[in-house]
Amino acid sequence: MGNYPEQYKKVFITGGTSGIGLGVARYYLQQGAQVGVCGRDIRKVPAEVLHPGLKLYQLDVYDKVALEKAVDDFAGGELDLMVIAAGNYSSSAVRRLTYEESMEMLKVNLIGAINAFEVARESMGKRRKGHIAAIASVAGLLHYPTATIYSKSKRTLIQVCDTYRRTLQDFGVSVTTIVPGYVDTQKLREINQNDLSRKSFVVTEERAVQTIVKAIAEKKKYIVFPLRMKLLIKLTSLLPYSWISSVMLKRAQWMEGRK
Repeated sequence: MGNYPEQYKKVFITGGTSGIGLGVARYYLQQGAQVGVCGRDIRKVPAEVLHPGLKLYQLDVYDKVALEKAVDDFAGGELDLMVIAAGNYSSSAVRRLTYEESMEMLKVNLIGAINAFEVARESMGKRRKGHIAAIASVAGLLHYPTATIYSKSKRTLIQVCDTYRRTLQDFGVSVTTIVPGYVDTQKLREINQNDLSRKSFVVTEERAVQTIVKAIAEKKKYIVFPLRMKLLIKLTSLLPYSWISSVMLKRAQWMEGRK
């Protein structure tokens, strides 16, 4: 994995105990940064990742007070980079979600993300320096009335990122919106019973992390990957809403059909 000229001394990652977030944490630790990660279960962090420069915080991202305390304890007002990687997913394309499942997605994907933006803004704005990167999903790129709650929440997150970018750009704080397709993480494999054959254009976790840290180093405003998924979404978005709804429902039914 390449090294990039931008050096971040203190990096905090929400949802950094597994998956992409953990991969990003590994990268910055290798670069010599101090890294703080938070998650609901810090026991998930593999022993080989434990490092003198790594601090773990067990909390829910939608608990802003807990998140503020963690970031303040970690960075002491000198946070350089916040990576918002925490996310929650429940499939609602072919079944009705419970109230708890629906609220959990909203609390983590939206409230938790906004909390992270606010905590980072409060830390960075005073210094007029810093970078915030948020991980959304290509599921949020298609706009149609019957999109799932997950898709709607990720679409909203993309808009939240754009709003913070426009707000903070005059105050020395950069914002990068990261929009990945399917990434071969343990979580994705668990959701799909270790069968990713029906997922389009899956990229490895290593490639995803490399793409993300490169985008952050280059202070990209917005990045969608992989390219083939980006093109597929663009083509699909040209269809009428009713067609998109039908295509996405049939695709979801096909993907669920293996169970």
